[in-house]
Amino acid sequence: MVKVRKPRPKDDEGWVDILNWREHILSTDNGSDYALLSNVVDDFIKLGEGLEDYRVFQEETTIIASVLEHLALSEEVLCAGILYPACRRGLISTEEIGQRYGDITKALVVGAKKMEAISAYHDHSFDSGSTDNLRRMLLAMIDDVRVVYIKLAEQVAMLRLAKLLFEPEERYRIAGQAMDIYAPLANRLGIGQLKWELEDLSFFYLHTDTYKKIAKLLDEKRLSREDYINQVVDRLRSEMEQAGIEADISGRPKHIYSIWKKMSRKGAKFEEIYDVRAVRIMTDHVKDCYAALGIVHGLWRHIPKEFDDYITNPKENGYQSLHTAVYGPEGKVVEIQIRTNQMHSDAENGVAAHWNYKEGVKRNVDSLHQKINWLRQLLEWQDEFQGDTGEFFEALSNQVFEDRVYVFTPRGEVKDLPLGATPIDFAYAIHSDIGDHCRGAKVNGRIVPLNYQLQQGDQVSILTGPNAKPSRDWLNVTSGFVKSQRTRGKIQQWFKKEDRDQNLEAGRLMLEKELRKIGLKGMDLQPIAARFNYPEIDELLAGIGAGDVRINQVVHYAEQLENPEEPRKKDFSPRASLRKSHTKDEIVIHGVGNLLTQMAGCCNPVPGEEIVGYISQNRGVIIHRKDCQEAILLDDENHDRIIEVEWGSAPDQVYPVTVVVKAYDRSGLLRDIMNILADRKVNITSVNTISKKQNHTAHMQITMEIQNLEQLSQVLNQMHSLPNVMEVERQR
Repeated sequence: MVKVRKPRPKDDEGWVDILNWREHILSTDNGSDYALLSNVVDDFIKLGEGLEDYRVFQEETTIIASVLEHLALSEEVLCAGILYPACRRGLISTEEIGQRYGDITKALVVGAKKMEAISAYHDHSFDSGSTDNLRRMLLAMIDDVRVVYIKLAEQVAMLRLAKLLFEPEERYRIAGQAMDIYAPLANRLGIGQLKWELEDLSFFYLHTDTYKKIAKLLDEKRLSREDYINQVVDRLRSEMEQAGIEADISGRPKHIYSIWKKMSRKGAKFEEIYDVRAVRIMTDHVKDCYAALGIVHGLWRHIPKEFDDYITNPKENGYQSLHTAVYGPEGKVVEIQIRTNQMHSDAENGVAAHWNYKEGVKRNVDSLHQKINWLRQLLEWQDEFQGDTGEFFEALSNQVFEDRVYVFTPRGEVKDLPLGATPIDFAYAIHSDIGDHCRGAKVNGRIVPLNYQLQQGDQVSILTGPNAKPSRDWLNVTSGFVKSQRTRGKIQQWFKKEDRDQNLEAGRLMLEKELRKIGLKGMDLQPIAARFNYPEIDELLAGIGAGDVRINQVVHYAEQLENPEEPRKKDFSPRASLRKSHTKDEIVIHGVGNLLTQMAGCCNPVPGEEIVGYISQNRGVIIHRKDCQEAILLDDENHDRIIEVEWGSAPDQVYPVTVVVKAYDRSGLLRDIMNILADRKVNITSVNTISKKQNHTAHMQITMEIQNLEQLSQVLNQMHSLPNVMEVERQR
């Protein structure tokens, strides 16, 4: 486990002593007398007098201060870090802090307290004030990003002392919050040393057995590994000296969580992970980094797919380094990082490396602004969610707490998107008009479906058309067309701006169709409108048509109104669900009748999805989804053969759909999935399950017969809610 601590100043009983820590600080010759800090420590001791857990309270506070000191932050930040835990406990107010220690220290403590709003995201404890609290927190972070360091230092202290402070259940919650929120936030701001410790400490409490297993494997091979690394370091040092390159070469710290993540992602054994044998080379100049890279590759054969140049193409959080992996002595793989000393400082300290607080002078301002610009974007986007706290928190998750993917425009501009983003997300990231008129996409010169998940480094071109417009299918969460909540908001805005009468009629038809299925035709819709905060029924119907309200939620509430104790089940006919023959009313072809139709095997459209027809030479009209890449190609090459078609009135028709389920393997998982399908009278035609013992995961491929898009959505949502299930998606 990597720790960002220096040897802790302890008393005779082994507790951390804040007075010893102050003595250490005062002995540091850095041009500061630390008069304010000395007074704060004296007052802190008085504030804690009488507390039953004073020793623990002092240790927590001293850890926070030590972490901030190690990051070379200013005296005001150290003072705020000491006072924040006391303020959090109610031992001193922010007004008193301002009066005694000045406005800067007060502002930092207030900002750190505002960051407590972020916990509501992880615990899903949304209320009417959640969005306002979150907005205040983001404003505090933008106004002075140092408040983030205080909060991150607090999380490190809580995790180091978790066994003393919390019961097992609470430790698990704190660790999960740190892993989901604070470690990614540290990474987003480029604070490498806090990111690694938060991840390793959290991983210890979340997966204790796995952590100990990897730690044991590391310890068992420690001596042989250290001997090997020393051999590599000595050889590199000799070659650098001969080349006249001044460099600091050493073994790199081992991060247990990183090792486990690579083992899980690659399905690899411990011995196959490159991080286990790792070396870092640090120089003074960029040119020496590339010269060192040439020496490394001249000594040993490199692995092409394991090379990344983050100096020329830095990560979004500003991280710069050269990464390579080589077959070192004895043919063993060694991972090597090469960077300048300044790059290393940036990678470890993040924004703090760019800001000289003591002198009050900001350096590398452009870099600093780039690191926190995503916070400004969130504040701009908040208005788009119109008070929907859940959606705003999800946008925060996508922008801050999830991994990112970086892709290129045709002109070479980089776009930062959430991992799993699609060409539609990319189109709206360029401009709303591009997204509104998107009809297809090319990735690296190849046409892809609009729900294609973009990969790192993809070059994306959006195909537009004057008559193209957003599809309601894009808003279906199970279809995978949209990842970003910002994109979803833009699409919803487009539908709201469309002709209200069309939305009203579309919503009326959708709701009547679903209510007719469950035998509730003609019921009073006013209570349903009130439930979804619409004053009039027409407003509810327009909301359904615009995609603001999910039809399955409305139908579910209608069932509850009909029978509050036991909502009526849909009347499924097993015989009907097994029918496979096409009826003449299944597809309606505009201007033509009685033509043979076939469903395209490449996209397998189901009722509810927008479709087009292609007149083939000897197989009649082939029906494709409108966004199918084959249909787009056909439209480009044989536009005169594309015709308008729509779904007809064949309610008993079923369509084959293949669903892929990825989950952590457990006893009874397949049984639970089969029960869901049986309850919904969904016929299964094939099941293929593969279990991977290395990472305890299961990959299931299930082909079933579905009546329409709504039924498919309900099935996928139920599967996704099962314990241990990671992903459920329709195979394209």
